[in-house]
Amino acid sequence: MKNPGGPTDDRGALTGEVAPPISWQAPVAYWVVAALTVLVFALGAPTGSETTFSLATSKDFFQLAPLTVPAGPVTIGLGVLVAALAGYATYAAVRRVKVGVWVPVIVGIAFLLAFLVWSGADKGNAIAVPNMLTQGLVFAVPLAFGAMAGLVCERSGIINIAIEGQLLAGAFLAAVVATLVSNPYAGLLAAPLAGAAVAAVLAWFAITYRVDQIIVGVVLNVLVTGLTSFLFSTVLKENSSTLNSPPRLPVIEIPLLSQIPIVGPMLFRQTILVYILFVTIAVLQVMLFRSRWGLRMRAVGEHPKAADTVGIKVNRTRWRNTILGGAIAGLGGASFTIALGLAFGKEMTAGRGFIALAAMILGRWSPRGALLAALLFGLAEALRGTLSIVGSPIPAQFLSMLPYLATIFAVAGLVGRVRAPAAEGIPYTK
Repeated sequence: MKNPGGPTDDRGALTGEVAPPISWQAPVAYWVVAALTVLVFALGAPTGSETTFSLATSKDFFQLAPLTVPAGPVTIGLGVLVAALAGYATYAAVRRVKVGVWVPVIVGIAFLLAFLVWSGADKGNAIAVPNMLTQGLVFAVPLAFGAMAGLVCERSGIINIAIEGQLLAGAFLAAVVATLVSNPYAGLLAAPLAGAAVAAVLAWFAITYRVDQIIVGVVLNVLVTGLTSFLFSTVLKENSSTLNSPPRLPVIEIPLLSQIPIVGPMLFRQTILVYILFVTIAVLQVMLFRSRWGLRMRAVGEHPKAADTVGIKVNRTRWRNTILGGAIAGLGGASFTIALGLAFGKEMTAGRGFIALAAMILGRWSPRGALLAALLFGLAEALRGTLSIVGSPIPAQFLSMLPYLATIFAVAGLVGRVRAPAAEGIPYTK
């Protein structure tokens, strides 16, 4: 039966197709952001207050003067901008028109700027924008690697809940090997091996024995957490100078590019691990959607029976991609230790593996989208340190919650209707 309210063709006749349901998640989220921006930040800013932003570092080509803005008018303007975008998203939802990714990006940037202006109003310290952006990218590195690991596995049909354990194993082995060899690059080579080992156990149970993949992933997280905590307490703690004092990866400055104001320190004044991340994202984006390997992987994750029919070895493909995903996650684990020159600590990943899963979902199983989502969560964590230095009126406990609140808000309010690979989590048997 034709739907009276369904879509029509060019002549205005009913097509008989049922109109898709209206999704109100994104519009409601944008209206909430607009209300917070106006009611809390704009009206809460002290009258006549100003906020100062520092825009340059000492190594830049030229020095940008600090930018001082009036807190009240700027936050009101940003609130009006978010409200306008919320209205546009509401109109698009009613019309069942898909909005571009630029809408949530602009909403997020406007909200972040309003939050910074309100937090730094009439504070003695300037908000160092280059440092905040650089730290945001550093914090996003393990999340992006973890999201890539989940993406490679889930595109093949394997749910990788064990990203947390793979990150932790990579951080542990990177610290130990780098300390023993007195070379951080040795730890960088060892970290993927630890992640791949955890992934091999996941593949063994999930693919060979067809055990529930979510249960296996949770158990592996507990196992790796317990094992690394035991080794830390019994071995590393007693021999910290010989086993748990890893050297730090050196910062590599790309000539000329690293001296560009604001973005130069963020993108071109980093360790080799950050540059490896850029290459990994680019390669996966091309290989996933423009290569035979990516086509086969997506076929196995969407319709394994059809893939098997045309000669693709389904379980072998899943084995390989699961181990590859674990190696990528292990590489991300190295960012907790040798990338920062920090000793390994118990449970030092602190749930970042689960945030990486959220970044993968928010990025809609796309390398480029997952990177943007990881940057969002990384900036939320960098914001915590920036606000504590500035002297924000927000309690320290709330600042510690910022990365996790950003994760919940993004997944619940901005993801909308997404579809995972159809064969995800389903064991394949002929």
